[in-house]
Amino acid sequence: MRALLSVANRDGISTFARELLTFGADVYATDGTREHLAADGIEVASVSDLTAVPPLAGGQVKTFHPAIYGGILARRDVPEQLDELGAHGIGPIDLVVVNVKPFAPEVGRRLIGLDEAIEMIDVAGAALLGAAARNAGGVTAVGSPAHYQTILDELREIGQVSPETRQRLAADAFGTIAAYFAEIAAYLNQISGNTFPARLAVVLEKVTDLRYGENPHQQAAFYRETTHRSGSIADAGQVAGEPPTFNNLLDLDAAYRVASDYTAPTVVIAKHTDPVGIASADELVEAYRKAVETDPVAAFGGIVGVNRELDGPTAREIAASSYEAVIAPGFSQAALGILRPKQGLELLDVPPDPIEGMRDYGIANLDFKRVDGGLLVETLDGADLERGRLQVVTRRKPTLDELTDLLFAWRAVRHVRSNAIVLARKTATIGIGAAQASRNVSVEIALRRAGDRAKLAVMASDAYFPFPDGIQIAANAGVTAIIQPGGSIRDEMAIEVADRHHLAMVFTGRRHFRH
Repeated sequence: MRALLSVANRDGISTFARELLTFGADVYATDGTREHLAADGIEVASVSDLTAVPPLAGGQVKTFHPAIYGGILARRDVPEQLDELGAHGIGPIDLVVVNVKPFAPEVGRRLIGLDEAIEMIDVAGAALLGAAARNAGGVTAVGSPAHYQTILDELREIGQVSPETRQRLAADAFGTIAAYFAEIAAYLNQISGNTFPARLAVVLEKVTDLRYGENPHQQAAFYRETTHRSGSIADAGQVAGEPPTFNNLLDLDAAYRVASDYTAPTVVIAKHTDPVGIASADELVEAYRKAVETDPVAAFGGIVGVNRELDGPTAREIAASSYEAVIAPGFSQAALGILRPKQGLELLDVPPDPIEGMRDYGIANLDFKRVDGGLLVETLDGADLERGRLQVVTRRKPTLDELTDLLFAWRAVRHVRSNAIVLARKTATIGIGAAQASRNVSVEIALRRAGDRAKLAVMASDAYFPFPDGIQIAANAGVTAIIQPGGSIRDEMAIEVADRHHLAMVFTGRRHFRH
């Protein structure tokens, strides 16, 4: 057996090469890998011994040679091809171990200019791995240290790498190459401002297998985007409890994304991907109390997300109720002491955003909706709204307190499924109506949950009111101010109803549908 080693990730390569040598393999390596092995006392041959040509073009051209590719690509079941190798003094290469230099992690780690980024692209390594994978009938393509032990075990037990393993490793190798070049394409598209390229590659790496999907009969796994680098659920660490289920991950993501959308200390309680309570306050514990008050019944068994390190007082309040999980950018020792003993409670902490390097490019800034046979792709819905764009359309202008609550509610309604209605007072939700076919029904649900608290509250709607009925219902319940996109052919009727009830109404000119 002859093996060729060329690895950027040196984890485990010394042990692997040493074991190959004990099996009597002829081992060749590119210069960097060979030097690493030599430092560990392992002597292997150089690829230059195969090619009789030194590395060229600054070391970029080491393996582009018939002695390499002929040995890899020749079909073992085609005698004529093997005879050709013999006629040219070329021996078959049976095992190709290559992992390419990482690209996405490097451009994310520090600021890199275009020229340097181009130089980082590992063309030779990807070509070697692809050639080996193409000839999986006789060649083993190894693209990750994770496969070393499997190969050694099979060599030890059956004297060769099994056809089944070679086929599986070939699929992994092609997936690795595809993802590698897709990351490079995403980088180049980003710097050229090409948001929707002709071919959009989705690059994901597996985080873990999940126990099941939305329902127990569905299989599931969790993947992370390789070009997404802001702190997110995909990089959260497990602090306590069982690994989250598929459904809990959805709600954990919803809770943390909403909480992270606010700058003041904010607590979000989420259920079935919708917030059931959102509140901001000077102290996190006060924000938690206000969030729970939105709908204490719906909050039971939900997910709690916060945008500050979770402190002891807030943890004590959380521990007094029943939740599935809590997600935060960190936990104080006091909070951990209170929450860790809680049976069945999952605790996850999210790492901070990186300071340097390129953040969130490629698919990281895109949203996807699955349709049969394809995907609908759009840019993410941002909440940024210039106050200068707000248009007061009623005779009465909102007071400063009302305006503060209107902007709070407008940020919240973006995260609620359409038709979405949010009632708020003193930077806390007091009623939420979500995912209804009729906007009026959403208003009625939000008002029912708010009860008497609706008096002097404000209301946000994710889209315009096609009829003024919802505004009339809200006014009858005591709502004093409304924020909505506007744009209905019946806006004048809506304004007339608002003026009749002395409401202040603000148009944003932007809607926030979330299907």
